[in-house]
Amino acid sequence: MASVNNPVTKRTRMSPEERRAQLIELGTEMLADRPLEQVSVEDIADQAGVSRGLLFHYFSSKQDFHLAIVREASKTMLERTAPGSSLDPYEILRDSIANYVDYVSENRETFISLLRGSATGDPDMREVFEQTRSTMAERTVRNLYKLNVEANPTTELAVRGWIAFVEEATITWLRSPSITRDELIDLNVGALPAVALAPGMIAALLGASASAE
Repeated sequence: MASVNNPVTKRTRMSPEERRAQLIELGTEMLADRPLEQVSVEDIADQAGVSRGLLFHYFSSKQDFHLAIVREASKTMLERTAPGSSLDPYEILRDSIANYVDYVSENRETFISLLRGSATGDPDMREVFEQTRSTMAERTVRNLYKLNVEANPTTELAVRGWIAFVEEATITWLRSPSITRDELIDLNVGALPAVALAPGMIAALLGASASAE
């Protein structure tokens, strides 16, 4: 019989799917304030109340666990940065960028880990990064049709280049915020017409901006 002064801790029983999801969630929470390489398997196991050996029952290696964390972080970022579907073209673009800047500001290490995934030697990490960028590009191109912008290889390439600009500008701003949040958003929004749209399309987008004010 357990002593009153030393009660037995009751563990919550979870299905394998629930336990795996819990471990990934703990990993993404830890990723919010530290680099991916500092997300410790030991710390995650301690927080979950399981042994390190049990954690490796759900993930084949530390790299596999980190990959699962990055995939979940990518999914969360895409959900958080999705713009409202009922907005006009300019507002859709600005809403998406505002959501992106706010998410990155709140999850700096998560964002940096996603970007580093593009430079890693692990092909699975690179694939997560490429899928994230492709989803953002497809989302942007899909909304440009409202300006009668044809989705063709030139437009798609230009949008991909614009996304790379947004990533670089935002990460530089995080390191040295020499302008305000709203100025960064305006810079990122204004860069899309410059690289992706023909003069007539730029006028259409700016016209949508003026009417929205």
